[in-house]
Amino acid sequence: MVNEYEIKKQICDIGRRIYSRNMVAANDGNISVKLNDNEFLCTPTGVSKGFMTPEYICKVDREGNVIQANPGFKPSSEIKMHMRVYEKRPDVGSVVHAHPIYATSFAIAGIPLTQPIMPEAVISLGCVPIAEYGTPSTMEIPDNLEKYLPYFDAVLLENHGALTWSTDLNAAYMKMESVEFYAQLLYQSKVLGGPKEFDEKNIKKLYEIRRKFGMAGKHPANLCLNKDGHNCHNCGGACHDGEFKKFPGYQYDFVGGGDSQPEAGTADKSEAELIAEITKQVMAQLGMK
Repeated sequence: MVNEYEIKKQICDIGRRIYSRNMVAANDGNISVKLNDNEFLCTPTGVSKGFMTPEYICKVDREGNVIQANPGFKPSSEIKMHMRVYEKRPDVGSVVHAHPIYATSFAIAGIPLTQPIMPEAVISLGCVPIAEYGTPSTMEIPDNLEKYLPYFDAVLLENHGALTWSTDLNAAYMKMESVEFYAQLLYQSKVLGGPKEFDEKNIKKLYEIRRKFGMAGKHPANLCLNKDGHNCHNCGGACHDGEFKKFPGYQYDFVGGGDSQPEAGTADKSEAELIAEITKQVMAQLGMK
């Protein structure tokens, strides 16, 4: 078993990676690792993640209370959202928060990463929704994040950044890299006239690959099983009720399945209103105003 000092060194190494890859600026971002059900290591507040050494790292309990911290260091106030992930996802061993440029740009624009455009993103991430805005250091962020935890392993934080989690530190960091790469490709393909999305048949094949790999975590391949026995990607929430249908990006039917139902009140709208609403949704997906 890896001892705590080695894990602290690994946290510092990941901190240098996110800093060198322009995923954070100044003292932004935070990282945590689960040691056991009541002990967690985390990065301190007010420190650049690119210049940490092991003595910077703090230890907290499941409530975020300090168990151990060297003089001059205290846990980030954003440890609250990390603790909410660990509480609701016992399979998670590490959480990474950063402000990668492209992914954060999508979060600021209010555009979720939901278009199936490349095999790696469909297999590893599925989709990346946007958790509604919350004031930093308050319980608003973990409260707004909570409803996404049973379904996803990565989210954008509205007007804030990105959050990823997985079984261990390296896997959680790799998800952050994947989110940013996905966002950059999606942005640049929009500039070139718009991405060409996979059809339902190809998405189904990619889901099957994921199952054969036995990959850990949550993913649409494990959720959406109601379309005539087939899986789907961004089916507009047609297979789900309640909160799932309300998730950003899930009001669209990207695969053209035709199963999505119109929103309540749509039938009462005039043709002009419907055209205006559809135009607005399309422009929003293209990142236009």
